[in-house]
Parts: sequence; C-alpha cells; structure tokens
Amino acid sequence: MTRRRRLAVAAVGLLAAAVAPVAAHGAGLSGAADRSLSVPTWLFLTTGGGVIGASFLLASFVTDRSFIRRVHGWRRGGLRPARAARWLGRAVGLGGLAAVLVAGLVGPREATRNAAVLTVWVGWWSGYTMTTYLVGNSWPAVDPWRTLAAPLPSLDVDYPDRLDAWPSVAALLGLVWLEVVSPVADRPRFLVGVVTAYGVVTLAGAVVFGADVWFRRVDPVARLFRYFGRMAPLHYDDGVRLRLPGVGLDEPRLVTSRAEVAFIVAVLWVTTFDGLVATPLWRDAAVAVVGAGVPPGLLYPAALVAGYAAVCGVYALAVRYSKRAARTYLPADVLARRFAPPLLAIAAGYHLAHFLGYFLELAPALATAAVAPLSPPEPVALVLPGWFGGIELAGVLLGHLLAIWVAHAAAYDVFPGKLQAVRSQYGITVAMVCYTMASLWIVSQPYAVPPYVT
Repeated sequence: MTRRRRLAVAAVGLLAAAVAPVAAHGAGLSGAADRSLSVPTWLFLTTGGGVIGASFLLASFVTDRSFIRRVHGWRRGGLRPARAARWLGRAVGLGGLAAVLVAGLVGPREATRNAAVLTVWVGWWSGYTMTTYLVGNSWPAVDPWRTLAAPLPSLDVDYPDRLDAWPSVAALLGLVWLEVVSPVADRPRFLVGVVTAYGVVTLAGAVVFGADVWFRRVDPVARLFRYFGRMAPLHYDDGVRLRLPGVGLDEPRLVTSRAEVAFIVAVLWVTTFDGLVATPLWRDAAVAVVGAGVPPGLLYPAALVAGYAAVCGVYALAVRYSKRAARTYLPADVLARRFAPPLLAIAAGYHLAHFLGYFLELAPALATAAVAPLSPPEPVALVLPGWFGGIELAGVLLGHLLAIWVAHAAAYDVFPGKLQAVRSQYGITVAMVCYTMASLWIVSQPYAVPPYVT
C-alpha cells in the first residue's frame, strides 16, 4: 500500500469512527434541545478542518527549539498547600460520597430532583472534571475511596508488571458500557449500587496491592484525572506551581508503555462511543442491525469493543505513516508513546464543549438539591442564550489547536532535523483534522434516545 493510500485510509477511518461525546444520560437530564446551524453544514465542517490544518502550517514556522523549551519550561510559584487544605479536600470527598449514598437511597426517585444523580452527573462528572484540566488535578486530595483506603492494612502483594495499565483500560470501557446501557443516571437506587460496588472493588484492591499502587496503576478514574491534570495550569511539583496550559502533556516520560497509550486512546473512544449512541445515525443503524437478527444485548458491547479496536488501528496507522514520512529509525512504539498525550487535549475539548452548557443548565437544580437533598422542589433549568453554542464549538477547536501545538513541540524534542520534525506530523495532523470535522458535525446534531437500553 502506498503512502498516499495509507493516509487516505487513515482519514476515512477517523472520519467514520471519531465523533464527539454527547453524553447520552446527561443530555437526557438536561432536555437536550435540538441545535441548528445558520450556515451550510459543509462550510461549517470544512472551516473547522481548515482551522486545524492552518494551525499546523503556522506551528511549522516555529522552528526555534530554545524558544519551545522556554515556553514549555516556564514555571512560577511553589506554594505548599496547608495541611488544613488537605483535610478540607478529604472532608469534601467523604461528605459528597455520604450525600450520594443517603440521597440515592431515601431521596426522590425522579432523576432531576435527586441529589445523588445531580451530584454525580452534574457536580462531579461535568463540573468537577472540568476543573481537572482547566485548573488542576485535586482528585488525590478529594477522592473519598483513597481517604477510606489510607488507614486500611495492606497485604502488599506485588502487582504483576505484565498487567500494566490494561486493567484501567478494561475498567474504563466497562464503566462507559454500563453508563450507556443501564439506568445508572435515571434510577437513584441503581446508582447507589454501582457506586457501592465500585467502592468495594477499589478498597479490596487497595488492601491487596497497597493504596499507592492501586490508585497509581489500576483505578481508571484516578488515572483519567491524573492525565487530564497534565493539561492544567496548576500542578504540584515540590509545591503548587503555575505553568502554561497544555505544556504538561509534553513530557517524554509521561507515557511509557503500550498499555498507557491504549488507555489514552480509550479516553478518546469512550467519549466518542458515548456520543455515537446518542445520535439519530446510531438509532437508525441500531434498529436496522437488530432487525437483521443481532441480539440487542450484544449490540452495545460489540460496538464498543469493535470501535475501540478500530480507533486503535487508525492511530497505529497514523503513527506508522508519521514514521515513514519522517524517515526515522525510531520504532513506531516510541512515536506512539510520544504522540499519544496530545489526544488528551482533544478529549478535554470534547468534554468542555458538551458538558459546559449541560452543567450551567442544571446548576440551579444541583444547588436546590444541595440545600434540600431529601425533598427538593421542582428543578428550574437555566436557559442559555443562542450564542452560547459558539463557546461550545470553541471548546472543540481549542482542544484540537492545543493538541497540534503539543504534538509539534514533541516532534522537535524527538527529531534532530527541522524538516524531519515537520514531516512527522503529517499523519497526526490528518487524523486531527478528521476528528475536528466529525466532532463539529456531532455538535450540531439533535439528541436521540439510544435504543435497546434499560
């Protein structure tokens, strides 16, 4: 297969597989108003793809390695957090967990009035997750399971190195499958069961392998927030320091194995899958596939696994093309590890685009439920102005632009030649252009209830 043909295959594959994350359950909670475009769709999509392509060309003119190092090495501060701040974080985490369990068991059964549902989906997965990549990763201090695991005894069983981050990959895929096919965001009692089961597994793992090992190598939420925190301007390095957003992704030892690459690709895919099942396109395709004889119970797990394998294959194809274009003897695995972190910027941009409006719309309901968790009044949703959609689109584009820059900086760190560094970005840039066009298309789509889910 020629290089041009491989690049074309990569482009088509990404365009077919990569769609942005419209949270199925989240959109259901907020009402998911239909979106419409005031410009032709083709112009909307090609403009977005053109912005990413143009950003690659502009970044290619930045060839001064010392300038790139100065930008990425800029740091300020070093303030050590007070002990009281750590205790406050633990208290907030434990209090939030207790509120979810109590409100989920004895609170209203209506999802939009139950404090447990609103806390988990609006307060934690939407609002708090944004802080991990916009501000800094405070999850180690807030995580209630880490707090509960700290005083427990440990068997200190050696964690098998061959497992690496693969359990995190499997757990992340499993959690998203459960989120899509189950009533975890519609039935508070079921949500309590899921949270409790997650806690039991987490505490058991911390006892067997030790808390530090479990939360560093296995726990998928801790790993996700740790990676997202590399994008944030605040980070902990012998004190809390300020840096430019995104530069934490450009560290040579951030990703050290195939399993960690697989986890980052999984982060991108699960948001894609979560969005795919909430589109009219998926609804029509799912009905047709089940009508052809495929069992409904097999539809979602098969699509999840097959889609993930396809996205991994497309990323590997893009990396191999980059290796060939750069004419380097470096193994493809080395390039895959080095160019995987920029994908986190894309995933964060997707999350911001789709959950910022959702968070703001349901913030009044969350505040009401926090004041009266067991008997809140009817929720009142915030009505966002029409121009707010532009902010959501900007989130998608900014995530991709940041990814372009981080990949550009990584290339100049890996390759000694300037032209070699630029050529190495051809495959990655084509992939990002396709991601951009597909995600912008999804942003404009109306929400559709996923079929064949409980």
